[in-house]
Amino acid sequence: MFYVAVDAMSGDLGPRPAIEGTVQAVREWNIPVILVGNEEILTRELKKYEYDKDLIIVENATDVIRMDESPSKAVKERTNASVVVCANLVKKGEAIGFFSPGNTGASMAAALFYIGRIPGVHRPCIASPIPREDGGTTILVDSGANVDSKPEWLVQFALMGSLYAKEMFGISNPRVAILSNGEENKKGNVVSVQAAEQLAKLPINFIGNIEGRDLYGGTPRYADVVVCDGFVGNVVLKATEGLASTIFRILLKGIEDSPLAKTGAFFLKPVLNEIRKRMDYSEYGGAPLLGVNGACLIGHGSSNAKAFKNAIRVCYDYAEKQISYKIQELFPKKPGIFKFLD
Repeated sequence: MFYVAVDAMSGDLGPRPAIEGTVQAVREWNIPVILVGNEEILTRELKKYEYDKDLIIVENATDVIRMDESPSKAVKERTNASVVVCANLVKKGEAIGFFSPGNTGASMAAALFYIGRIPGVHRPCIASPIPREDGGTTILVDSGANVDSKPEWLVQFALMGSLYAKEMFGISNPRVAILSNGEENKKGNVVSVQAAEQLAKLPINFIGNIEGRDLYGGTPRYADVVVCDGFVGNVVLKATEGLASTIFRILLKGIEDSPLAKTGAFFLKPVLNEIRKRMDYSEYGGAPLLGVNGACLIGHGSSNAKAFKNAIRVCYDYAEKQISYKIQELFPKKPGIFKFLD
């Protein structure tokens, strides 16, 4: 069977959401899962649920890498940490991919150290889905893996992101753009300008620069894949999440303070629930690390059961669709030269 390894111990909420989400994934999609963590705790919690016992295995891991630890040092020295055990299961072929809601740097380091980079890929990147006004989804790459980037890295992020959008979201000809401080060709820093010049020469649907206001749709200049370095991408992602939560809190407070608003909210409840669902990160589960030689999904520290369930599905689909193999086909073993241009 093709198992997905789940780091059940690294999340902020403890192992319960991991167990509940895993059971839901097994019940709904029959996806086999290896739960990685403290064997005694996980086994005891699993006894509370009814599920197909053949589809969930517990792998003991007695250690957890904390959020404030140095990722690379911890991954190399703490071989019994849950995220390291997950990555090692993929390396040994016992799992097809893994999901961790813990230290993002540790997840990346474990994936690189144990699973390895796809030959020809300069740097892996995190591809985060962001909902758009038109009902579509924008893939933001990179959203945190590489704080400093080179132009050729951004070009590879664009190509990997475009492939991911095609394979996982069914977008036949993804619109690819660079996030910049203006739409004009020469706007941006040196890295983004040079990357745009290279992307314009490639056989992809590159539309040039877009600004931050275009990221969420609602303007004619939208993109399915938006490229930036990991510093900018992570700031954008966290600001987006924070703004969405703030807007809902302000809206709810306004409703509570007004009897008339409460009446209107009653009739708008289905619409409000749909908006909340669209903005809920747990609907996506997590963000894949594109460019490693296997499926590695990175999640929020506060991942709930729904996030775990959906992350397991995304991880399984990623492996089943052979995304890593298809990324490898984009590039030759020598970095920097694109196979389809040879």
